[in-house]
Amino acid sequence: VQFVESGGGLVQPGGSLRLSCAASGFTFSNYAMMWYRQAPGKERELVASISAGGIIGYGNSMKGRVTISRDNAKNTVYLQMNSLKSEDTAQYYCKGRIMGYEYWGQGTQVTVSS
Repeated sequence: VQFVESGGGLVQPGGSLRLSCAASGFTFSNYAMMWYRQAPGKERELVASISAGGIIGYGNSMKGRVTISRDNAKNTVYLQMNSLKSEDTAQYYCKGRIMGYEYWGQGTQVTVSS
């Protein structure tokens, strides 16, 4: 099982980014996927989740400013982030629970700064 995140970078406040997480090593369409983030000195927190059937949930920190989606044909989950704020600066990770085990990607850094 492997997850590879991409799409992070430096963006100005108010800007947008779309993160991608490419999955491999398992039947992607059968499992829920999640995006988490961790800022320096803070605990890792859930940003969004999407079930195998497409049921979506959002954490409180970015609710209303993010959209999670998945493309099962591409084995990829996305996180569209809008109206970014400086406090959104963090390492963003995707996670899957595959057959009872948790797997994490290496993360992609998002920095919101002018």
